[in-house]
Amino acid sequence: MNDLVELWERPASAKYMIVGWQQWADAGEVSSGLPEYLIAHTGARKIGEIKPDRFYLFQIPGTHHLLRPVVRLKDGYRQHLEQRRNEFFFAGDEQNGFLIFLGEEPHQNEEAYSEAFLDVVEALGVKRVVAVAGVHGPVPYDKRREVSCVYSLPGMKEELMRYALKPSNYEGGSTIGTYLADRAEARNIEFVALYALAPAYDFSQGSMIVQQMSMQEDFRAWYEIMVRLNHMFRLDLDLSDLQERGDELTAAWDEKIEQLEQISQLEVRQYLEQINADFTERSFEPLSHVWEDALGQLLDDSEL
Repeated sequence: MNDLVELWERPASAKYMIVGWQQWADAGEVSSGLPEYLIAHTGARKIGEIKPDRFYLFQIPGTHHLLRPVVRLKDGYRQHLEQRRNEFFFAGDEQNGFLIFLGEEPHQNEEAYSEAFLDVVEALGVKRVVAVAGVHGPVPYDKRREVSCVYSLPGMKEELMRYALKPSNYEGGSTIGTYLADRAEARNIEFVALYALAPAYDFSQGSMIVQQMSMQEDFRAWYEIMVRLNHMFRLDLDLSDLQERGDELTAAWDEKIEQLEQISQLEVRQYLEQINADFTERSFEPLSHVWEDALGQLLDDSEL
């Protein structure tokens, strides 16, 4: 095993892994919040970690505290010092389970970090890894979130399109997810990065009172991703809590928009109507596994 990795358990039933990071592409806290939610929701237990050695900077001149671990003091005594986390968890039992990884995007030595991560994937016999992340954009807050994808192996595209995903045509700085997708191809590992588009509005042209609005925890984005992964991995997780949180979030934003219209000269409704007019909603409504299996068997029998 890679000397940067510690694994104290190797669950045999874990063939799939959901991963996220404290990272740049974390709009709606999709990358950091969703894995943490799943760990708590499933009661997942920690089974290993990547050591933080060599991956993080303490400071760069001019950044001050941006890269430094956060400390909390009381009367001069250290109550808490934030540690770099790159941890693997297992949820489930010996018959059916999956892995969750929650980490912090490395500042440097990304190649060594990726090698350590992919070494764990191979050591645990993981069939497919899905990284989750979010990016901000001017999209309707009360509609289904658009989810784009990046994948490691060309042969994966046909299957992924069945999940109402949009193949990404992004060009720019790479996240750790897209970097790992590149590294995974060299090992013939199935790696998918999913990016949910979380609502963010720029009112700076029309109002001095409110400049921008964006969602911190976009539960609707979390739900849209998990509907797909629930089906893809056959997890059978109860997603009703996420669905309810998403509905509550929409209701809260309804109130915010109404208040904004009252205190601002900005034509909020017209702005949102234009966003809606430019938006195409992609709906993923999967068949149940029972119906899908029955349909597949029926098609197989018809070819005999």
